[in-house]
Amino acid sequence: MDVEQLIQQQLKENAIILYMKGTPDFPSCGFSARASEILKGCGKKFAYVNILENPDIRTTLPRIANWPTFPQLWVNGELIGGCDIIVEMAQRGELQPLIDQVGGE
Repeated sequence: MDVEQLIQQQLKENAIILYMKGTPDFPSCGFSARASEILKGCGKKFAYVNILENPDIRTTLPRIANWPTFPQLWVNGELIGGCDIIVEMAQRGELQPLIDQVGGE
């Protein structure tokens, strides 16, 4: 399986996935820390990929997404955006309903 197929599989198998630097418990940058804290606050489990441990994904995903930076939040296979967008959506009350519409826990 090539990297693009792996990314597509991850997006298909995980309704909410955050591509980030580090992990939600041990983020490696402030933007990833903020994004994961906001997502945790939404109350649903989410998948994550530590791009620092996955250099092929780190270089391929920005090209696929047409989004150059990390973190990247994807919901139902659609790119929502990075840290600034996640923060703005949370402040406007738009993120919680988006997360709530996702099936599962």
